[in-house]
Amino acid sequence: MTQVTNTPYEALELGQTASYSKTVEERHIQLFAEMSGDRNPVHLDAEFAAKSMFKDRIAHGMFSGALISAAVACELPGPGTIYLGQQMTFQKPVKIGDTLTVRLEILEKLPKFRVRIATRVFNQNDELVVDGEAEILAPRKLQTVSLAELPPITVG
Repeated sequence: MTQVTNTPYEALELGQTASYSKTVEERHIQLFAEMSGDRNPVHLDAEFAAKSMFKDRIAHGMFSGALISAAVACELPGPGTIYLGQQMTFQKPVKIGDTLTVRLEILEKLPKFRVRIATRVFNQNDELVVDGEAEILAPRKLQTVSLAELPPITVG
């Protein structure tokens, strides 16, 4: 099991950063389509996608949003964080095989344990693919938790 320690509100500092990376695989596209119900052919049908403005299949935009959520929940501030809101704009398409890196930065500490965080996603070429900002409720106390081990899932 992986142990993760959060950063409580009092310990957060303006400009503090963290990152989280994942390479987009075919199975992620399939699983995200199944989980979300979004079966837009630009994500799943190579022939359809070839005729689109992207010329190839692309990942769901909210897949990047889910990675932002993982970064906030598991990296900074980490376990115990509650999402209050997320604004994001999609700058470039994400394709299968891209390695995405979420970069978080603490922008502002607000009253009542609220925090504004820059949430930007970059591809392997350091190109901005998603620009955004989250508002969260930071954990009040220091905690170390074990992250659940996930079962292997294959797409058939």
